[in-house]
Amino acid sequence: MATLAEIRAKLQEQESSGGRGSSNTGGDNAIFPFWNIPENSTTVLRFLPDGDASNTYFWRERQMIRLEFAGVKGDSNSRKVTVNVPCNEMWGPTGSCPVLAEVRPWFKDPNMEDMGRKYWKKRSYVFQGFVAESSLQEDTTPDNPIRRFIINPSIFNIIKGALMDSDFTELPTDTEQGTDFRLTKTTKGQYADYSTSSWARRERSLDSNERAAIDAHGLFNLNDYLPKQPNDEELRVIGEMFEASVDGKLYDPELWSNYYRPAGVQLAQSNKPPAPISAPNPAPTPQPAPVAEAAPATVTPPEKQEAVAEAVAATAPAVTEGEKPSAQDILAAIRNRSN
Repeated sequence: MATLAEIRAKLQEQESSGGRGSSNTGGDNAIFPFWNIPENSTTVLRFLPDGDASNTYFWRERQMIRLEFAGVKGDSNSRKVTVNVPCNEMWGPTGSCPVLAEVRPWFKDPNMEDMGRKYWKKRSYVFQGFVAESSLQEDTTPDNPIRRFIINPSIFNIIKGALMDSDFTELPTDTEQGTDFRLTKTTKGQYADYSTSSWARRERSLDSNERAAIDAHGLFNLNDYLPKQPNDEELRVIGEMFEASVDGKLYDPELWSNYYRPAGVQLAQSNKPPAPISAPNPAPTPQPAPVAEAAPATVTPPEKQEAVAEAVAATAPAVTEGEKPSAQDILAAIRNRSN
């Protein structure tokens, strides 16, 4: 596990360089739907390290692009559907994304800026940990109390900002001297607002139940919950779908369902083996009041949790074995990057 100084150094490097950085749909019900917590309430989370010791951070960043279609070709009863596809830039500056290559010049034209933002990549961050305290009543909870959290950029900036603070001396994921994160939901206008969320003022060691859960279940490898990097054929399909979306065409299952498809659309009959698909969007259901990033459905089946979490949310070098920098070293490195 990386130290706090290493995390700070990596964050600073990303800020200096512009922040570049097999899909699992989350059907295990592990994603905690924090967007459903009551208004004016606080849920206490305790983040845990990534099960992948080579990850400097205790999170993974995802970059997805939302392609909207007016309906599905061949289905007269279909409504508007959205397909999430991975942005190839997620895997570093050498990854060329056919959508962003087309969209970047649009921002030079004021008349095209809104369209550019619509197709720009949406970032979200995958964390894991315990729900230490919450007033949210879930219909079902998984046997494994270690949950995954799909965090949107506004909340992530609060998390990251504290790590860059010199008063933060220990990793928040530390077993003995870690810190809980207090996720507070209020409203701003018609949207949910999490800007008053903060780290707890006191350190807290994990209790016996939390330690037993880690021993029994282990930690998630967060990289397992990133999408698969598109190959050349899949990049071609993403480009084709993007053009069709911009042109207002319908989603064509015969052309694209073996690659990426929305919820409710079946694989088209084909001799070609199906390629991995993106996490599907949930079928249209009654929506609650919209949140800052998007408005997920209130009731979310496990197999659709990933897509709803992505809607709400609108890499690091390996650590050398045997080298365990101190928390102070990690913090110092992160701060140096910011400077």
